[in-house]
Amino acid sequence: MELTQKNIFKYGSIVVLVLALMVYPVQIYNIFLNLLGIIMPLILGVVLAYALNILVVRLENHFFPNTKMKWLQNSRRGIVILITLIIVILVMTGVFRLVLPQFISALTDFFKSIPAFVTDISNFAEKINSHSEISDQLDTINVNWSSVQAKVMKFLTSGASGLFGSTFKIVTGVAKGLFNFILAFTFAIYILATKEKLTAQVKKAGRAFIKEKHRQKIQYVFDITNKMFSSFIVGQVTEAIILGTLCALGMLLFKFPYALPVGAFVGITSLVPIFGAWAGGAVGFLLIAVDSPLQAVLFVIFIIVLQQLESNLIYPRVVGTSIGLPGICVLAAITVGGGLGGIVGMLLGVPVAATIYQLFKNEANRRLENQPKV
Repeated sequence: MELTQKNIFKYGSIVVLVLALMVYPVQIYNIFLNLLGIIMPLILGVVLAYALNILVVRLENHFFPNTKMKWLQNSRRGIVILITLIIVILVMTGVFRLVLPQFISALTDFFKSIPAFVTDISNFAEKINSHSEISDQLDTINVNWSSVQAKVMKFLTSGASGLFGSTFKIVTGVAKGLFNFILAFTFAIYILATKEKLTAQVKKAGRAFIKEKHRQKIQYVFDITNKMFSSFIVGQVTEAIILGTLCALGMLLFKFPYALPVGAFVGITSLVPIFGAWAGGAVGFLLIAVDSPLQAVLFVIFIIVLQQLESNLIYPRVVGTSIGLPGICVLAAITVGGGLGGIVGMLLGVPVAATIYQLFKNEANRRLENQPKV
């Protein structure tokens, strides 16, 4: 009788939930979005902790792992977390200090060169035909390029926030974003500092509320997921370093300007699989075009060749091999993930697809092994 009551309650709850979703879909969706907004800092904190933990684990393996000193044992985790944060901050600061000043300077020079460029075209048209329609049209152009440059530079330096709301909304949004970042960062540090304790508590709760056979399956899926995501992150960072280095060395070899900042930026943007390097290449094109349009065209050819090398040789070997996902599946995962979730979808698409692929592969192998041999 007790089992029947449990079944009635279970299936009844499912029916009520389905009916609620059918009758009040918009309201439930809004409630879900509100809840997601509330817990988003905690989700970001978990993601940040997971990414930083990959470096923390590797540093801990080399930072006095077998020390007998009590004080060092107690402070070892905190020191490693601090070193990890310093490394990340230095890398990000170094990249942006290389790229941003050069980008702003190039953009300034670009707008300064436009009037002279228009004048050159006008003079060229006059030589061809002093009464040509092109020359007449160019002569009537009267654009205040200094004003245009000032507005664009103001947009880049102050951001696009003025286009989307009043000053009060801007300040509120910045304050909320800063608060969420601090909360997420604090939550991430807490997770890193007490990860063993938190893991033990989660396992204890699992043993208390989940049946053993179900718990083992959940643990198995979690282990595969953790392996795929950590391997993907390590492989992606390694691939980004390789690609950025190759880009900088190639630009130095072919004597392109801005080799170091463009190489660093290409490396950072290539953290987004496949398509990220093109964003870095676009910035490089703009920087070089100000000095020499011909070199900018040659740079595009260089980036295309480098991208082909990266897509067909570096990425499959470094990332695809690390997660065990075929190249065609990697491209499909990026395409689908990008369509569903933009840049975030591109980042998550590959490890999610790798996890599903590995689970399916393991299950297929298990069933084949259990089949009687003919």
